[in-house]
Amino acid sequence: MRVGGWGLELVCVCYLLIVYITSRGLIAAPRYRLLQARLRDCRARAVSLGGVCGEGSAEKAVAGAVAGRLEELEQGGTVVWRLSSRYGVIAIPLSKLAAAWRVLHGAERRLLGVEGAEEMLAQRELLMIQLGASGEPADEELAAKLAVADVGAAEGRALVLAAAQRVHDVEDGAAERDYDQQRIALWLALTGLGAVLLIGRVLDHRETMLLGALGGFLSPVIGVMRSQRPSSWGVLVLAPVGGALAAVGGLLLVRMLADPDLNLLGQVFLENSWSAPERPIALAVALLFGFSGQLFSRLALTATGQLTAPAPGPRAV
Repeated sequence: MRVGGWGLELVCVCYLLIVYITSRGLIAAPRYRLLQARLRDCRARAVSLGGVCGEGSAEKAVAGAVAGRLEELEQGGTVVWRLSSRYGVIAIPLSKLAAAWRVLHGAERRLLGVEGAEEMLAQRELLMIQLGASGEPADEELAAKLAVADVGAAEGRALVLAAAQRVHDVEDGAAERDYDQQRIALWLALTGLGAVLLIGRVLDHRETMLLGALGGFLSPVIGVMRSQRPSSWGVLVLAPVGGALAAVGGLLLVRMLADPDLNLLGQVFLENSWSAPERPIALAVALLFGFSGQLFSRLALTATGQLTAPAPGPRAV
């Protein structure tokens, strides 16, 4: 089997399009739509609260400021990238999305600070449940204080706001860590595609990388089908690219370990590895390396052990 012409380049361009669609339409867009829904709800709450507050009161000023900030965040294009106001969204940076969630949470806390006693009681019950479920001793202590707090007094209201700050910080921190992992995976996938193109052109291992990419794709697919482990978007995007590169590196390691000077793998692998990547056994090995990252790691450790093994001393006469 030979992949000639621009076959590998076409595959990489198609996968680059898949990465873009995944990042834009499957990762960021659903979270952006959820953010928009929360923004509209919070803005409606601010407008409603401002309508019942006395003219010139501090509560009305807070509600108006929050409504204006949320309207700017929702319609001003500060979260998404557009070609122009007439065209659709072309990108939703995860860093901007995380910052927008922090702004929304801050607005919700400011509104909570001017809410009536009934809303404060409802929020206190919800916060107690969330803090108690975290399992952290400090959160459990804060939940215990909330249980006996008088939300009608200034101290009780301040305690509710502190609890809301704690819950929001935990949510924002977890989301930002998830965004960081996804950005790293996307960067690695894009860089790996460049390495795949370079290796395919220079070393002529197109078939090897295509079979490795197939193995990298099959690994999370089979894992999801068998429900062995949860799969993140970062793993799903990166797996085919990592499988392609692992297949090339794995065949080179097989050739090294099968060399007559080491002879750890035997003649079969010597004749069906790096020097003959088009043979069925070599392609099957490439598929296995793409499918199993542990296989590549174990073989790399074996090769490292051979390189770092102490040289044999002089034989006694």
